[in-house]
Order: sequence, then structure tokens, then C-alpha cells
Amino acid sequence: MKLCRKSVPHLVISPKSTLRNWMNELRRWVPSLNSVCLIGSQDERSRIIQEEIEPGGWDVVVTSYEIVLRESTILKKYNWCYVIIDEAHRIKNEQSKLSKMVRLLKSRNRLLITGTPLQNNLHELWALLNFLLPDVFDSADDFNAWFDTQKCLADDKDLVTRLHGILKPFLLRRLKSDVEKKLPPKIETKLYVGLAPLQRQWYTKILMKDIDILNSASGKLDKIRLLNILMQLRKCANHPYIFDGAEPGPPYTTDKHLVDNCGKMIILDKLLIKLKEQGSRILIFSQMTRMLDILEDYCIWRNFEYCRLDGQTSHEDRQASIDAYNSPNSTKFVFMLSTRAGGLGINLATADVVVLYDSDWNPQVDLQATDRAHRIGQTKTVNIIN
Repeated sequence: MKLCRKSVPHLVISPKSTLRNWMNELRRWVPSLNSVCLIGSQDERSRIIQEEIEPGGWDVVVTSYEIVLRESTILKKYNWCYVIIDEAHRIKNEQSKLSKMVRLLKSRNRLLITGTPLQNNLHELWALLNFLLPDVFDSADDFNAWFDTQKCLADDKDLVTRLHGILKPFLLRRLKSDVEKKLPPKIETKLYVGLAPLQRQWYTKILMKDIDILNSASGKLDKIRLLNILMQLRKCANHPYIFDGAEPGPPYTTDKHLVDNCGKMIILDKLLIKLKEQGSRILIFSQMTRMLDILEDYCIWRNFEYCRLDGQTSHEDRQASIDAYNSPNSTKFVFMLSTRAGGLGINLATADVVVLYDSDWNPQVDLQATDRAHRIGQTKTVNIIN
């Protein structure tokens, strides 16, 4: 950034939850650069654009994926020196609105930062390389032909060797083990939990309601309904109170029934009480915000001090929660996060236990979530409970 500062600006695009960290690091490492954070409501963004961006005098704009889409008109006006995308697997689908938008940005250089350049398939890797070098990686079909995946899959070593050969000129790889030799290990424990009686009742209801679909899911509509049944079963496995009518009442009270009517909560309750006695601090990830509501009620009942972050949390509240949890001598015991909103970019290395209350369909997403605690700066062994 310093080398190509000559009146040519830079653009950093990152998850909303890491904007504050980017601004802090820019001030720390390149204090000579004038950085602007483009975030907030429409009125607030308009003020930033009119009073800070349009007059000039700045070097770096830091903004989120969502704001790039909303403020595309102003961002497309500039010839950027560097366009930097943090957690770049967000543009792994070249047909998404964000992917199409960032390809319209004029820039001399492009930099993608991600811990998982290859998640589901090689096409997603091609989408990232196509953004970096559209003239070289112009055809997905040619890219697939280079690897001939059907033959390579029979020999994983051959596929990996070819991948390394293709990526080497474009990839700067940094492993935690290379940077921090003394990083404590992470230990993963899988717990298998049975259903509580109320859960079993609701589970049976869901299965019996669409028993014909379960017996023969042939058509497209039937398959969609089958996927819906699977999602309902996941909800039931998380907690029956996610369904309307399952919670006893009125009157609705928050007490021990919140734990007793869910197998996962029975184990979690015992676990958290023991971990609190040991002085541990916990991150709990869930796919469902309704489950976070239930966990919030549980923490209030147990008098556990907590923070919460999900997709509806504002930028200001996100940063306030992260700061409150990470502050020295913090009394916050639990940090509840939705996996998609809180599993990227943020540093919560003050926690030493990560609970994946329910797993994502994509295991890479869970790995990203556990790395909120197991990262450079961690001084304790991190226990992952799944």
C-alpha cells in the first residue's frame, strides 16, 4: 500500500464483524495512510461519502460485502490500486451479486485473503482464480480439463500435485504452525446425545405427518418436501421449543423445563456448570437464531453473563460485544454466535472452549467457527465440543 500510494486509493472489503479490526490494524501498521470506514445507515453512508470520500485526501476505504452492493455507483468511479477481499471464499460463486459486482471494480491489483480457498469443489477455486486473473483463467471448462477430475480423484496425490503447481505463482500460504510455533493444540470431542421424551414426541409427529414422502420421494416437489422434513427434524434435535405450541404455558416461565425437555440442553447445562467452576470461557455456535433465543433465556436463568452476535446485530453492537468479551478481567462467560454471521474473521481467543451446538452442512464453515478461538494469541488448549 505504501509503495503505490501515489494518489491511487485502495479498497478493502471484509465481513461486517471485522471492519473495526481492519481499521485498527491499518492505524497500527500504516499510520501514514488516511483510512475511511464506509458503514452505517443510508444517511450515515451519504454523510461519509459527501464529507470524506468525495472531497478526497484519503488512501484506503474499508467496507463490508453488503455496502459494496448498496454503494456500487460510487465505488465503481475509482481506479483502485488494490482491491482486497477478506474471507474471499464469499465470492466462490461467480454468479452471485457480490461476485459480479467486484468484477466491475477497476483495479491494478487484486488480493484475496481466505483460509479456505478450496471448500466444496474445484469450480469454486476457479471462480476465485478467475477474479484474480480473468484473462488466464477465462474458462471453467478448460480449468476442469487441466485436472481431468474423474481420473485425478482416483489418485488424490496427483490431484494435489497439480493443484500446487497451478496455485504456486498466485498463492502466499501461511500456516498457523509456521507463524506461531507455540500455539496450543485444539482437542475435538464428539458427544452423542439421545432425545428427551418431549423431543421424541415431536420427532415422531414430524415423521408420521409426511410418512408417504419418506417412503417414496421421487418427484422434484417430493424431494423439496423431504428436505423440509429434514430441516424440521434438525430443529427438533436442537430444541422442541423452536416449534410453536411445544413450550408449556401460558404462563410461560424460564426454569428447569428449558433444560429437561431437550437432550442437548441436559448435557450442555452440566457441561457449562463444570466449565464455569474451572474458569473456562465458552463460545456457542448455532445455525438457528431461534436456538440462540432459547440459549439466551437459559443464560438468564442460570445467571451466566453473556454476549450475543447474529446476522441482525448492528455493526456498533457487534464491536461492543466483541470488546466486552475480550476486555481484560471480563466477566462475560458465554458468547453465543450464529455460525454464518459470527464464524468469520473475528478474534475471540480469550475463549478456550467452543461448542458447536449444531453443525453446518459444510464442515469448512464449522472449521472457520472453531478458529475464532484457536488462533494466534491463544495461550490455552482449545476444546472443541461437537
